[in-house]
Amino acid sequence: MLIGKKGEAKSAIETSDAASITVRGKDLCNEVMGHVSIAEFFYFHLTGKEPTEDQAFFLDLLVVALAEHGLVPSVQAARMTLAAAPEALQAAVAAGILGVGSVILGSAEQGAEMLDATRQRISEKGLSAADAALEIGQEYKAAGKFLPGFGHPIHHPIDPRAERVLALADERGVSGEYVALLREFPAVVEQVWGKPLPMNLTGPMAAVLLDLDVPKGAVRGIPILARTLGLIGHLNEEQQRPIGFLMSHYGAEPIEYDGG
Repeated sequence: MLIGKKGEAKSAIETSDAASITVRGKDLCNEVMGHVSIAEFFYFHLTGKEPTEDQAFFLDLLVVALAEHGLVPSVQAARMTLAAAPEALQAAVAAGILGVGSVILGSAEQGAEMLDATRQRISEKGLSAADAALEIGQEYKAAGKFLPGFGHPIHHPIDPRAERVLALADERGVSGEYVALLREFPAVVEQVWGKPLPMNLTGPMAAVLLDLDVPKGAVRGIPILARTLGLIGHLNEEQQRPIGFLMSHYGAEPIEYDGG
């Protein structure tokens, strides 16, 4: 029994025969391999189109910016999985990727939705950018939520990666409507929450990608791609300098049992 909506039994991404592999209409070996970077291939595979120079530049930049986060929970999960199952590198990578969500790396997609909502509010209600951003901020606060793209446990008063992305967007002339909207929100955060919060990387990431007309699927996919690269580096070190079981031991040690 078919469950869900019936679709055509077709795919536009890949086909192959005994002598060739075709990806999005291009011969993989002769037209793609050796001709494109990982960022360019990511965009091409995602959309079937070649990225502009600026799209490729910022996709590459953001993958590099997001790849390394230190010993965050997803990295700990991956390293402890490899310690327990050293034969299963793929399982350790999967364990780490499963830990990538809205708290760690996932807020760029939410930031894109927030900026889109602000833009829509301006269009529908005729508000200024500042008033629309303030209205959105007040709604988030009333719902008990922080604004995506703001707040960081380490970087104050600004995430240096966010500062770098915005500077490069200005320098390359790609800062547009969404970057302008994002820049309304630091004042909103201070007014509504009563204190400044650092803009983190995911805010500029969402704004710049929207200004570059990069599909929203990439906004979610870039952190996963980047984290995969970072996890492989950590897992390579885990094989040489194992700390997975140490993290497990010291993670459990301070937890007090209070069960009945």
